[in-house]
Amino acid sequence: MSDAPSGTRARILDGIAIARQVEQEVATEVRRIREDVGRVPGLRILLVGDDPPSHVYAGRILRHAERVGVPGSLLELPGHTDVADIRRQLEAASHDPEVGGVIVQMPLPDGISRHDIASALDPVKDIDGIHPWNAGLLAQARESHRPSCAEAAVEILVRSDIPITGARAVVIGRSDVVGKPAALLLLRHGATVTVCHRSTRDLAAEVRGADIVVVAAGSPGLVHGGMVRPGAVVIDCGINVVDGSVVGDVDRASVEPIANAMTVVPGGVGPVTNAVLLRHHVAAVQALLARS
Repeated sequence: MSDAPSGTRARILDGIAIARQVEQEVATEVRRIREDVGRVPGLRILLVGDDPPSHVYAGRILRHAERVGVPGSLLELPGHTDVADIRRQLEAASHDPEVGGVIVQMPLPDGISRHDIASALDPVKDIDGIHPWNAGLLAQARESHRPSCAEAAVEILVRSDIPITGARAVVIGRSDVVGKPAALLLLRHGATVTVCHRSTRDLAAEVRGADIVVVAAGSPGLVHGGMVRPGAVVIDCGINVVDGSVVGDVDRASVEPIANAMTVVPGGVGPVTNAVLLRHHVAAVQALLARS
């Protein structure tokens, strides 16, 4: 990675434009499936509880699905639904030939973990990569459905012609749905990866040595300009609400004059995450049709 020239500002990596590219590719595959078999099995979103942001997010995914020609449905369950009932719904969707892919909308109600329910899904229909089978394949660098936000972060790097092979990458965040899978995907692309988190001793020193920084800690403003090496690339996966506005984990004002390129929130990783989910859905449909 070359140092950013003095007096310049970071190139903003446009997640909306990249998402449109991915969706166009998905729409082409959807048309091909419809021409070949006459139908496209739909996308099912399971939402438990009444979390308002989850409703907004689920509606957005369904609109994007409709735009590429994928039928979608939202199955809403009350927040008091127990694990056994959620598992039954997932098993039913797994056996329904009209359902091609399933998303379990997060967060789940308190007291219910995705680990309690993920194994009820057909791994082929688990398009957000929460099933242990898909997680294991990812760890072995084999083809699988990957957690969509993690894949979106790497997708942005690849489509923006950011060199990954040989780069030093720092991932801040150790969750099973973003941090860990992002680290595995970066390793697969040839990066040398360090995984950090909010409790890492001298986090700034770790970040300062990185060519690529992927931030998924859920902590507004965690990464600021004093931590970032000039010329680094910063991918912000954070989604936080501060004073009614959605912000990431990166302090844009201080990082933008220093980094070579960066994503912003909103308009960065989020739109690509939605597009990646639709690509996973098409892959699931193709796999289901091949085994039918």
